[in-house]
Amino acid sequence: MEFCPKCKSIMVPKEGLLACRSCGFEKERGQLARKKRVHEPSLNARTMLVIESELDEGKPTIKAHCAECSHDKAYWWLRQLRSADESEVRFFRCVKCGYTWREYD
Repeated sequence: MEFCPKCKSIMVPKEGLLACRSCGFEKERGQLARKKRVHEPSLNARTMLVIESELDEGKPTIKAHCAECSHDKAYWWLRQLRSADESEVRFFRCVKCGYTWREYD
């Protein structure tokens, strides 16, 4: 999601550009976020949609075992997916193969 540099409104796709509905500012579409399906193995298995950008640089890394390629280093980040009184969910993405998984408290 991108925001207008002039009025700070959300910019929307329009004919190959990004346009602001409030002030009319337009700019070329850069690399936009892509969608990726992530499989979470659990008792009630389901597919989760994670919206992510192309770049993982800047995310911290941690020693974590990847179930797909057995690499031992992953990026990590936190997201509040449930109600505010419940703990955040930890996401991990393998540095080598890009496999993404999550853990709960």
